[in-house]
Amino acid sequence: MSFPLEPKPAKLVIGLLMKDRALFEPLAVELTSQYGSTDMISSWMAFDYTAYYESELGSPLFRRLLAFETLIDQQDLAVIKLATNRLEQTYTRNRRRRVNIDPGYLLYERFVLASGKNFSHRIYIGHCIYADLTLIYRKGAFETLPWTYPDYADQPIRSFLEQVRDKYAFDLKR
Repeated sequence: MSFPLEPKPAKLVIGLLMKDRALFEPLAVELTSQYGSTDMISSWMAFDYTAYYESELGSPLFRRLLAFETLIDQQDLAVIKLATNRLEQTYTRNRRRRVNIDPGYLLYERFVLASGKNFSHRIYIGHCIYADLTLIYRKGAFETLPWTYPDYADQPIRSFLEQVRDKYAFDLKR
C-alpha cells in the first residue's frame, strides 16, 4: 500500500513568445507583481520552429523564459494558466494576441507546461486546463519526449532549465 505524501513545491517558469521585444519589460513587471521576483531570466531566443503562431503574433518571433524565486504548489498551475491567459488578453490588439504566455513548473524529475488543449499525453488538472509533461530529467540532463514542443526540445532552453533546476535544488535546501 502506498501512503500519500505532500508533493514538493515547484519552481514556476513562464515562457513568453512575442514579436515585439519591447513588450517584455511591461509583461515582466506584471508577472513579478503576481508571482514575486524572478531569480533567472533566459537570453532572447529566436523562434523559428513553426509558422503556427506567425499569423497571430507576426514574425520574426522570440522566446524568453522567466524563473521565479518563490516556489509554488503544483496544484496552482491551472489557476496560473488562467491568469496568464487573461494577461494575454490585455495585450490583444485587433483580436490578435501580441504575446503567447506559457506557464509551467520545474521539479527535479520533470518540466511541465500548462495548456488549455487536451491531447493523449496531457492530464486534466482542473479549471479546463491540462498538464503537459514536456521534459523529463534523466542521466544528468533534460530529455525530450515524442510530443515535446520543438523550442523546448532545443538545447538552449534545456540548458537554461538545467540551470533553473540547480537553483531549485538550492531553494529547497533553504
